Amino acid sequence: MQQQPEAIVKVLKSKGLRVTPQRFAVYANLLSRYDHPTAEDILNDLNEAAPTSSQATVYTSLQTLREANLVREVLLEDGVRRYDANVAPHHHFRCQSCGAIADIPWESLAHIDISSLSSRWQVEGYEVTVHGRCDRCR
Repeated sequence: MQQQPEAIVKVLKSKGLRVTPQRFAVYANLLSRYDHPTAEDILNDLNEAAPTSSQATVYTSLQTLREANLVREVLLEDGVRRYDANVAPHHHFRCQSCGAIADIPWESLAHIDISSLSSRWQVEGYEVTVHGRCDRCR
């Protein structure tokens, strides 16, 4: 999903966001990966090349990008917030052995019938997490 710098700037501006070096770096980092990193993973990645990013800046950038619907927060395990630049509807697979996370196309689980849920609930969306073992861990 990696994009050219000009395309990233255009997307950020289209959402009414100022293009700061930190926001650009966080978004570009997320666009270049598929592993659903934590904020700490992103911070470590950014500081590996040039240690200039702070934890607060990464968290603030992620929050801003999330509010602009450019990234989504994914909660696949207790107490761990992960981030995903794929904001299209999809589900996730999480390996119980190594922790690897992969996207599952929305259509793969399209047969789920939420209409049978209690009428007490107003369902606004759902996401399924499938647990198991990946190819490497089987």
